[in-house]
Amino acid sequence: MSTPLRYRALNLEPYIRPLYAQTAAAPVFGLDGEPTGQVELPDHFMEPIRVDLIRRAYLSALTASLQPKGTDPAAGKRHSVLGGAHGVGLGIARVPRYKGHLWPRAAIVPNAVGGRKAHPPKVEKVLHERINKRERRLAIRSAIAATGVRELVAARGHVVGPVKHVPLVLASDVESIDRAAQLRRVLKAVGAWEDVERAQRRTRVRAGKGKMRGRRYKTPKSLLIVVGGYVPVIRAGRNFPGVDVVNVRDLSVMYLAPGGAPGRLTLWTVNALEALRGLFRP
Repeated sequence: MSTPLRYRALNLEPYIRPLYAQTAAAPVFGLDGEPTGQVELPDHFMEPIRVDLIRRAYLSALTASLQPKGTDPAAGKRHSVLGGAHGVGLGIARVPRYKGHLWPRAAIVPNAVGGRKAHPPKVEKVLHERINKRERRLAIRSAIAATGVRELVAARGHVVGPVKHVPLVLASDVESIDRAAQLRRVLKAVGAWEDVERAQRRTRVRAGKGKMRGRRYKTPKSLLIVVGGYVPVIRAGRNFPGVDVVNVRDLSVMYLAPGGAPGRLTLWTVNALEALRGLFRP
């Protein structure tokens, strides 16, 4: 008779340990970059980081903005033609042809000049990938948690070396800043300005015809500033390359995980964290 396994002696900690170290509290920095206290983070920052769900929610948000397009059903068919052409025995294809002399040129068929498209885009095509409301909220909470993991922020390409803490929390005084020069001094004090300079250095001219269609440049995503309302700092930060300033109530995966990749470098204000506690619940 075999000896029963002694389950109590097994150490399962290496197998059930979370993949990333997530913190429940963070220091609060003032406008001079010095710590002024500590704040308990909302439980959003302790959510499991679901990369698959974040990418699904990003795809849903991206496809929701697509414009359905199609062609005129009569395009390429407005020709006065002979339906059956001239029949067999003439050594020419039996396709619709313009009325006229013995061998007029073809019309209507896809391989003819001015003919219809073989497979045109159709407005009936389903472009939007729908997602359940609870899934979308879970994806937002998971993307918020990813902003508090330094490894994920660095993996996205952000410059996190000089950043004093991840997640980066500032006092609510920053929301009253209305000048870009003042905001630049604050970002330099907390170590986030180098990532803005990275976005400026990597801004490049787009390849292709988009250069002629109002989207000439491609700029990497840099810092995300989350505030508690519609405050003056929104005007101060909108001219920095790659920087987005957003009200916490307007957060989405498009802001938190551009391209579906979680871990954007994010600056939170204390007011934003307080407002976040009641948002995006199941």
